[in-house]
Amino acid sequence: MRGSLGVPRVFFLLWAWAIAWFPAIAQKATPQNALTCSTCHVEAIGQSSTLMNQALQVGSTNPSLQASPRLTFSKGGYTYRVETKTGRTVYQVSDGKQTISLPIRWSFGASAETWLFERNGKFYEGLVSYYPTIKALDITIGDQEIVPKNLDEAVGRELADGDVKACFGCHSTNAVNDGKLSLDRLKPGVTCEHCHLGAGTHLRDVSQGKFDTHPPDLKKLSSEDISNFCGQCHRTWETVLRNRWIGVMNVRFQPYRLANSKCFDGTDPRISCVACHDPHENVIRKDISYDGKCLACHGSKVQPAHPVAVSTANATPKSCPVATSNCVSCHMPKVTLPGSHMVFTDHYIRIAKAGEPYPN
Repeated sequence: MRGSLGVPRVFFLLWAWAIAWFPAIAQKATPQNALTCSTCHVEAIGQSSTLMNQALQVGSTNPSLQASPRLTFSKGGYTYRVETKTGRTVYQVSDGKQTISLPIRWSFGASAETWLFERNGKFYEGLVSYYPTIKALDITIGDQEIVPKNLDEAVGRELADGDVKACFGCHSTNAVNDGKLSLDRLKPGVTCEHCHLGAGTHLRDVSQGKFDTHPPDLKKLSSEDISNFCGQCHRTWETVLRNRWIGVMNVRFQPYRLANSKCFDGTDPRISCVACHDPHENVIRKDISYDGKCLACHGSKVQPAHPVAVSTANATPKSCPVATSNCVSCHMPKVTLPGSHMVFTDHYIRIAKAGEPYPN
């Protein structure tokens, strides 16, 4: 037997049971058995193990530092040492005569782990970072051109207030409130509430049996809005141009690169950040896994899922005459970022030619 909407009767029964019993279950929740987003939203379970959720780690809880308790690196007459023991990690810089030691409180990033320090009332970004691919220290991305003139400068780069808020604002949750840094309210990593504003209030209301508040529905955003939403941390087209970030370094800024693609027009739901990537899961690294996404536009027999929202320009794109598999291996080339020990997929979709200059 099926319901009036074509849904099996069993789902109606489950839905009715949930409505009847969930308020009672919620009211019985205790701190030891507290409600979480995953109580209702199964995607929250997977998100907790993603690299985004590990975007910031506190103290020596970082598994990389625990696995490599003694790290050293030397350059320009300075020696760097990162040591983890008895539950404490220390960042040391020495010129052979004097040594500056600072406790590591925050580790930013997963593919490259960079540290921020408080010293004399100011924040500094460590001049060296940890790179899991080589299991060793090297100069922090973007700081390769810095030549320290003394031991103080060798510690790292002093950050402006805006940069500090940007670092904590993107790599953690609740660190910035009303434009002010609130480290006492910080939650490590990108949690549900980082993107779903109001999730905390919604969770508290649900625990009291109230269901009339909920975060904004991000599924209703256009491709352009999604690009700007993700670009708050991954950098928007406007941000990159305004800051004049020219050259291969901007391959890290996927919304900017994607917006340069000929097929991106901001209205087609088939080409957006979330059309290819589920933010609740880790990025899939196999090129072939994205073929279906490419063929949703470039497969001649595939019709768009939302034809009303698809622009006329992108409604009938050409099919690739070369292949119908591993599309991104050719049209979204891999780029090795100098000094980063990391390879990025260039989200500027195009017919890439071997040996051509990096296109800005």
